[in-house]
Amino acid sequence: MSSTNRSNCRDTHVSDYYKTPVSEILLFLDNVNSDIIKGDVLDPCAGGIRERESMSYVEALEQHELEVNSITSIDIREDSCAQIIGDYLQIDCKNKYDTIITNPPFSIAQKIIEKALDDIKESGHVIMLLRLNYFESKLRKKFFENYMPKYCFVYHNRLSFTPDGKTDSIAHAHFIWQEGFHPEFTMLKVI
Repeated sequence: MSSTNRSNCRDTHVSDYYKTPVSEILLFLDNVNSDIIKGDVLDPCAGGIRERESMSYVEALEQHELEVNSITSIDIREDSCAQIIGDYLQIDCKNKYDTIITNPPFSIAQKIIEKALDDIKESGHVIMLLRLNYFESKLRKKFFENYMPKYCFVYHNRLSFTPDGKTDSIAHAHFIWQEGFHPEFTMLKVI
């Protein structure tokens, strides 16, 4: 499916929700240093559909052997199986997290990244699954001048977010920011 066709079908995807393949998250977890994802973890755009579909990042983190104390899930959709139903951008996270990891709605990804950078502990990590072309944009240039990610794990294959397994023309990557660390350039790994 082309990226054009995918954007035309957004009307059927409530809150810009596309289920992230657990297998692809596990591939990422196999390649990232275990000290990046640890402690108290938050998935602020958890997804999942009550009684029908799991939350991808929660499921992958539970399957993988990481030093995770707790996983908190938030989602805006009423039918989500997240622990907290609400708009992450409006929620005051009283506790800070060691890791915040999610696949954010593309249209508000920067706002979610900026809030996540405020909601992590000192030296904590924010991990977002984004289109690789998220680096491209006159509007985001200033953001990247101030908040360049430390790492970028690029998928060598196209990800499928549809039950039929079809893909589009978009490359995806997990972008990783570390609180208080904003390098001049990003280290990239193809997985």
